[in-house]
Amino acid sequence: MAGGHDTALLPPQPKTVRETGLEMTLLVELAAKALFSSGRTQLSSLTTRLRLSINVLREVFDFLVAEQLAEVAWRGDSDLDVQYQLTSNGRQRAAAWLERSPYAGPAPVPLAAYRAMLQRQSAMLAPVGADDVAAEFVGDCMPADVHQLAGAALHAHRSLLLYGPPGSGKSTLARRLGRLLQGSVAVPYAVAVGHEIVLVHDTAVHQPPPLPARAAADRRSSDTRWAQCARPTLHLGAELGADMLDLRHDPFSGCYHAPAHVKAAGGLFIVDDLGRQRLPAAELLGRFTQALDTGADQLALAGGHKFAVPFDATMVFITNQAPQAVLDPSSLRRIGYKVHVGPIGEGAYRALFRQQCHHLGLAPDETALTYLVGELHRASGQPLLAGFPHAILARIREFAAFLGEPAVVTPASVVQAWSSMFAMAPSQAAGRAA
Repeated sequence: MAGGHDTALLPPQPKTVRETGLEMTLLVELAAKALFSSGRTQLSSLTTRLRLSINVLREVFDFLVAEQLAEVAWRGDSDLDVQYQLTSNGRQRAAAWLERSPYAGPAPVPLAAYRAMLQRQSAMLAPVGADDVAAEFVGDCMPADVHQLAGAALHAHRSLLLYGPPGSGKSTLARRLGRLLQGSVAVPYAVAVGHEIVLVHDTAVHQPPPLPARAAADRRSSDTRWAQCARPTLHLGAELGADMLDLRHDPFSGCYHAPAHVKAAGGLFIVDDLGRQRLPAAELLGRFTQALDTGADQLALAGGHKFAVPFDATMVFITNQAPQAVLDPSSLRRIGYKVHVGPIGEGAYRALFRQQCHHLGLAPDETALTYLVGELHRASGQPLLAGFPHAILARIREFAAFLGEPAVVTPASVVQAWSSMFAMAPSQAAGRAA
């Protein structure tokens, strides 16, 4: 199992250029570009920027000095206390390299090493079990079969479709499924594909797991071109377009950005509002047909060169529409599990309302709750959906904050919140309930 504190997940720190798996020419370019922008620089500071060991950088700078591209600008009492600067010829070469590709960030890992890591950690990650699901959703208002079916999909590493009316709690359920993913994954800052560089690590997606002091110390012996991260959950909605599912070349940085599902490797890739994207739902799913069937995805560089990477993200699709309305039978068949998330029982709804009152710092009021369930829901025909209590109570707090008054749950404040949700005047809502 790749646990949250398992530094053995990360490869050992390379001690030579050969052990990095990269060509000397690539490392020389990165080092020269880093020096060009920073000027006279201490060798130790470049270890952080390029994420290479001192031993590797010494080898690289020995080459730069031998080729008269760099020179020692200052030397202290220790071997680590050395500053380098580019020669005139080195500045010319670095400027040309920067014009061709401005990237001067962390050294990449070879594509073969990236593939091997994804395959290795996929076998190490602990599967989701029934006990994990029960512990995460203890006291939850949704029917147990919804949790069990979703958990089974994660256990089997199969795609999942959550469907049901707006407000039923599908998106919240999907995000909580991400909390079931235990352990951590190794994410490279960048991957070398031939002479091109693909950025993979994204601080908005990849969060560091909590590490004990000993593990943090052991981290120095690992390859710092990799970051140990909590298993990611990437959540996209209607903004998802076809361009986000393929490599994107960034002329400003001179490199490529990995697509969303590659960043989600080892975790969840949630596609919300299925059917509202800029590309048809069947086309979106079709983009992943081969990847879901074979466990590998094909990516292409701008020049047309294609390469494969393991597909290791569990896909969760969410829609407010009937599945048959957004997907044809063939597309629907490709999704492993389909789970309907609908209304909950009255007892569960009442319990959730009280729970949300405590969560938002409000005193629950049974009279207001009975009015909400027995009058407003019944008169309007609105189903008892899991998303309604939080939405109603949040509005009560917002209205009170606007008026500068303490928030109080009463039948009147519930009616006001209800009318703002369903485009109904408060007097009309109260009248229908009466």
